[in-house]
Amino acid sequence: MIPASSIDFLKKLKDNNNRDWFNAHKDEYLEQLAYIEAFADALLGEMNKHDVIETVSGKKSLQRIYRDTRFSPDKTPYKTNWSGGFTRATAQRRGGYYFHIEPGNTFVAGGFWAPEPRDMKLIRDDISFDPAPIRRIISSKEFTDTFGSLRGEQLKTTPKGFDPTDEAIDLLRYKQFLLQRKFTDKEVLSPGFVEQANLTYMRMRPFFDYMSEILTSNADGSVAD
Repeated sequence: MIPASSIDFLKKLKDNNNRDWFNAHKDEYLEQLAYIEAFADALLGEMNKHDVIETVSGKKSLQRIYRDTRFSPDKTPYKTNWSGGFTRATAQRRGGYYFHIEPGNTFVAGGFWAPEPRDMKLIRDDISFDPAPIRRIISSKEFTDTFGSLRGEQLKTTPKGFDPTDEAIDLLRYKQFLLQRKFTDKEVLSPGFVEQANLTYMRMRPFFDYMSEILTSNADGSVAD
């Protein structure tokens, strides 16, 4: 269970986003970080009951709180959220899991952030050939109740090599395929948050399984090496 102090620390950090304040409160940061590691460990334990996760521990799933300011106009040195990700094991399991805990802006997400050109072509070719399977998944009650709709950046024009009148042109324009479910601060601090985060990941599986089949097959439908 994530304590209120972990959310409160982020609020204070947002108001005091500088190295002097952070260094003076380093012990508090480490105490709250331990709670988030425990949450991530508990979540990983639940996920391994229904998927095979390569990430070895909750601690290893967490992203650093220190921001890379080298190429950013925002020079504040620290992120004001807790976040982490879990990698599915083996090349046959595609799709990534992510969580982001921030006061007023917590979400659990997953999907395909930056498909390689080869993968993008496989996905688009399959969708163009038969869009019915993906439409079935993203229009199901379980999907819409959990995620609302498919998210991600889209092209403004028709992707190269495809017909602008293709019946699946709305799906072919996607450059990312993301699923996201938001949570209130009250939900984050409730005893059931691990269960709900895990349930959210479970409900991504039909989409992940569909994409995994596409991305681990050759153009003729045979299994890729």
